[in-house]
Amino acid sequence: MAEDKKFHVVVLGAGFGGLTFCKDFEHPQARITVVDRTNHHLFQPLLYQVAASGLSAPDIAQPVRSILSKRKDITVLLDQVTGFDLAQKKVFLEKNALDYDYLVLALGGHTGYFGHPEWEKFAPGLKTLDDALRIRSQILLAFEKAENEADIAEHDRLMTIVVVGGGPTGVELAGAFAELTRTVLNRDFRRIDPTQARIILLEGGPRILSHLPPDLSASAQRQLEALGVQVRPSTQVKNIREGEVELASGEIIHAGNILWAAGVI
Repeated sequence: MAEDKKFHVVVLGAGFGGLTFCKDFEHPQARITVVDRTNHHLFQPLLYQVAASGLSAPDIAQPVRSILSKRKDITVLLDQVTGFDLAQKKVFLEKNALDYDYLVLALGGHTGYFGHPEWEKFAPGLKTLDDALRIRSQILLAFEKAENEADIAEHDRLMTIVVVGGGPTGVELAGAFAELTRTVLNRDFRRIDPTQARIILLEGGPRILSHLPPDLSASAQRQLEALGVQVRPSTQVKNIREGEVELASGEIIHAGNILWAAGVI
C-alpha cells in the first residue's frame, strides 16, 4: 500500500504514555507522528535528584528521536499543540497542522495551585528539566548570598527552604535538600554552616504520604526528622508572597526558597 494510503496515527506527548503506545503499537498500514514540546523523554521520578544536585540533567533524559530511531514508521515533531478540530480530524500546531485518522492524547498534567495561580512565581513546581535546573540554581544561589550576608534575619531567611505538599515529590525534595545541606554543602562554605539550614515540609492533611498505610507514613516522617527536616502536618497555607509563606494560623515563615509539591492537574 502506498505511503499516503496508510492510516495516520498522531500521538501527542512523548512521556511514558506516548512512548508506551509507540512501543506496543505497530501495524503495516499505519504511520505514526509523535508531537512533543520538548525533544527529550524525561524520567520524572528522579527530577528531585536534579533539583538537589544529586544527578545531572542528561542522567534522566534521553532524546525522543534516539528512543524511536529504529521505527521507520514513526516521525517525531518538536512542536506545541494550539488546538483541535475533532470534526475534521485535525490537530493545529504552532508551526503547522496535522490530519489524523486516530488521535492519542498523552499530554500528562501540570502543577495545580488550588485556585491560586499567582503563587506560581513565588513557589515553583517540579515538572520539567527546566524546573529542576532553575530550582537547583536558586537553592545554591541562596547559600552563596547567605555567605555574604551580615544581617542575621536575612541570613536565616536565605537558609530556609519550605516545601509545600507532603506527597511523594515533597517528601523526596525535603529529604534530598536535607542531605545536600548536611553532607555536601557543609564542606564548601566558611562563613555559614549549611547544616543549620531549615528544611520545612508543610502538609495540609494529618500525615505525609497519605496514600500509604499509616505506619509507613509515620516511618517516612521519622526518617525525614532524623535528617533534620521539620515535618508539619495539618498545616494549611493561606498565602504565598515573595520570600514568605503565610499559614492559616497566621504564622509567617520567611524563606529564601519556597517549592510547590502540593498537586497536579
